[in-house]
Amino acid sequence: MDVIHFGNYKIMLLESHQGESFFKLIDANRKRLEVFFAGTVSRTKTLKDTINYCKLIEERITEESYFPFTIVNKSSCAFIGLIDVKNIDWSIPKAEIGYFIDAQYEGKGIISEGLGLLVDYLVEAYQFKKLLCRANNKNAGSLKVALKNGFELEGTIRRDYKTTEGELVDLNYYGRIF
Repeated sequence: MDVIHFGNYKIMLLESHQGESFFKLIDANRKRLEVFFAGTVSRTKTLKDTINYCKLIEERITEESYFPFTIVNKSSCAFIGLIDVKNIDWSIPKAEIGYFIDAQYEGKGIISEGLGLLVDYLVEAYQFKKLLCRANNKNAGSLKVALKNGFELEGTIRRDYKTTEGELVDLNYYGRIF
């Protein structure tokens, strides 16, 4: 994949040797990610866990079953966000997109702009016909990002996700067709 540049940021596929940078991003945002990035948070509790997880991710990238894209601040080289492409169904082809931005960068439009650029790349490079986002009603920022990027509410699936606290919550499904 080519690197996508915008402003002082770049989007690039996570590489297995970047475990430490990935761990720092997750660890700095762990509390806010626990609810809706439960899988990633549970696999990155320590630096060692994260390095091992990055090796597994590398296999999934090779298999084209998962694509984790990091948003990197060009000045500091720090990871500041993640947009992951998961639950890929190549028979359609379609995929689900999840995203978050470091708390220090929230509200600056970085994740919205980055997602828009990455969606264009995914459609061109992989010929996706549909992309989905899932978000809880309480996650206003995530809802705004999806809507700003042309995703439309398709419906609400009740009791569709189990949080780290064990609560079953409803999720809104947003789709975009190409």
